[in-house]
Amino acid sequence: MKVLVINSGSSSLKYQLYDMSQEKVLAKGLCERIGIDGVLKHKAGDKEQYVVNHTMKDHNDAIKLVMDILVSKEHGVIDSVSEIEACGHRVAHGGEYFTQSAIIDDKCLEAITDCIALAPLHNPAAVMGIKACQNVMGKDVKQVAVFDTAFHQTMPEKAFFYPVPYEMYEKYKVRKYGFHGTSHRFVAQRAAAMLGKPLEELKLITCHLGNGSSIAAVDGGRCVDTTMGFTPLDGLIMGTRTGSLDPAIVTFIMEKEGYSPKEMNDFVNKRSGLLGISQLSSDLREVEEAANQGNHKAQIALDILCYQIKRYIGSYIAAMGGVDGIVFTAGIGENSATVRAKSLEGLEKLGIAIDPEKNQVRGKEVNITREGFPVQVMIIPTNEEWVIAKDTVNLVG
Repeated sequence: MKVLVINSGSSSLKYQLYDMSQEKVLAKGLCERIGIDGVLKHKAGDKEQYVVNHTMKDHNDAIKLVMDILVSKEHGVIDSVSEIEACGHRVAHGGEYFTQSAIIDDKCLEAITDCIALAPLHNPAAVMGIKACQNVMGKDVKQVAVFDTAFHQTMPEKAFFYPVPYEMYEKYKVRKYGFHGTSHRFVAQRAAAMLGKPLEELKLITCHLGNGSSIAAVDGGRCVDTTMGFTPLDGLIMGTRTGSLDPAIVTFIMEKEGYSPKEMNDFVNKRSGLLGISQLSSDLREVEEAANQGNHKAQIALDILCYQIKRYIGSYIAAMGGVDGIVFTAGIGENSATVRAKSLEGLEKLGIAIDPEKNQVRGKEVNITREGFPVQVMIIPTNEEWVIAKDTVNLVG
């Protein structure tokens, strides 16, 4: 079965075409600047990347262009679009409607649309991508939605409720939802495979660290807590996002600076985090390099991130009553030996220590635990697209 995986943004569309019988990626690419002028970056197998400027007035045009390139003689990988039997979509927010992936029908699409208020930047783009695929590929091709929030729906009430009046939950569904669930699910399953134990018997802490970051406590394969909350702003310091913040700071700054709600939202989401503290960059690589050269603000930003990771790991060990494994994944987690080392520094009495030599690795699936320590520390590259493709096959049949 060949499955197309789609990740839609407001002006972009990422895609990967899988041959699930061989479990490999046939082609992948990115449509950018949709609605502006349009650029397609396409890579088929081991061939060189193909880049073309092509006007795409909307997501329908983008999907049509993807279909054309997939069947083209020079850059294509299939003979006919009819070879694509199903399409899986990444959807940021499923609210309380979805605890797992779902085949998209009218009811499912309505629920995704209802969650736009909870994810105004992400769900509208997902809806556009889904409708475009339905229009271009036809009703016979099954569409599947895979939700970033679904994995976290196993959290107990004590973990997902906020201490605001209960009617805020009843009226507006204000609660913790969590994100990056597809990634947390994938690396938890891979960790169990690496350890040779059933996932149901393990207590894991999965650290998805990138420009957006979250940590999850996974007990017996079920998420029991996570750092991101009602929105992806909560939790850890991120590239440009504050992470958790005393809410009074928001109103204080709004008063002092005369910010509107929209301006304040921009302040906490796009001007803060590593960028705001370092006054340099949202890219940890640049922050880390500057810190190594003696830049004090960059060092503070790096220290905050590592301290917060350590603090959440400690709290999740307490919440689960122990831990068997800790996983680092995503751009920072997979590639920064410094962040991994500093985040676990001083946790030897909890049975946690990494081998400095084993830790000098980037983007590889490897166990970096220091010999003699019981808690297994692993680097596991995430693969959310693969999870989407697998879920799509499992649902479509």
